Amino acid sequence: MSDRVFRIGLLGRGTVGGAFAELLPARAAHIEAITGMRPEITGVLRRNEGDFDQILEGSDLVVEVIGGIEPARDYVLRAMLAGKHVVTANKQLLSQHGEELWACARENNVQLRFEAAVAGVVPVIRVLGESLAAADLDRIHGIVNGTTNYILSEMARTGCTYEDALADAQRLGYAEADPTEDVNGKDAAAKMAIIARLAFDTPVHLDQVTYEGIEHITADDMEYARELGLGLKLLGTAERVEGGLSVRVHPAFLYGSHPLASVGGPFNAVTIESESITEITLSGPGAGGPQTASAVLGDVISAMIPPASTPEATQALTIIQDIESAFYLHMEVADRPGVLAQVAQILGLQGASVKSVVQKGLGEKARLVMVVHPLLESKFFAAMDLIAGLDFMRSRPRAIRVIEEEFT
Repeated sequence: MSDRVFRIGLLGRGTVGGAFAELLPARAAHIEAITGMRPEITGVLRRNEGDFDQILEGSDLVVEVIGGIEPARDYVLRAMLAGKHVVTANKQLLSQHGEELWACARENNVQLRFEAAVAGVVPVIRVLGESLAAADLDRIHGIVNGTTNYILSEMARTGCTYEDALADAQRLGYAEADPTEDVNGKDAAAKMAIIARLAFDTPVHLDQVTYEGIEHITADDMEYARELGLGLKLLGTAERVEGGLSVRVHPAFLYGSHPLASVGGPFNAVTIESESITEITLSGPGAGGPQTASAVLGDVISAMIPPASTPEATQALTIIQDIESAFYLHMEVADRPGVLAQVAQILGLQGASVKSVVQKGLGEKARLVMVVHPLLESKFFAAMDLIAGLDFMRSRPRAIRVIEEEFT
């Protein structure tokens, strides 16, 4: 066995950092057998402990799990400029400053590893960057936020409200005390920006990812979904569209045969599609200290035996915002003749056709719910604005996208 110590500086010792600090010594002997080097944490930086310059000088690799943009960006850049490998779990940093950081890694011949930044222990980054590096990918769908997947799963399972499901997720530790970036879609958007960058070899910034959350989802939506044979997920999508690239996050209904439809609870999953590979689905726990720490440690091992760093992007695809989608449309209407006909007429004028309709309730509880075949989102939302102005509407209509693709 080698007597060489591989020195690790740990920036941050919260949930993930603490779990990593426990996991590393437990696996150190195994890692030494694989790499010939024994990994040890030689310095820790947190609010009231440690000096970054001293930690940097005494390390071969820096693990950044403090989160946020600054000072994390400064620390990561300084570490790589000093010739140190870096492992980070910081999705917001990479989704906003990834090109700068990857360029710095290449220029200084060091590793910048970030498997833990996306989908927890699910190895989607390694698969995209290495296993499928030669594949010409067409589309990626991802359930990449465990908090929202748990909330929607519980709403579907129990019929509870969004508020009750969120409170349950917080009680179980699946949601933070402030869950805003999870439930409004920003967390998933940052992860999809990173996934899209690797999958399609083109720079993608968080600001280019359109996203919406699940705060408006109701128990009624779940009830109608069951009748229509649909299940609801907060879905991230990155796909080629007419020579460009669309990257987006939004609630979407899936038919039961879709490989992501059965992914429940706090789990994450990613479906990768192309003509050459057909379809691959990766799934597993998407959050939690031990799970994320395991992904971080996997990156540490990879950096100890380094392959090439993330290459420079070779494409600059146009980011497409207006795409075709099918929609679920939920309307609270007055209970009188001609309602369906007027709604259908407005949809038809925008080129929309109705796939299925459910009508329920009487009087003040009348509901009209339909699924509309795919059309440009701009045309659908124009129709929805017109429908909202009809005199029989009792509130503004609500829409959720539907993924038409089915797998057998």
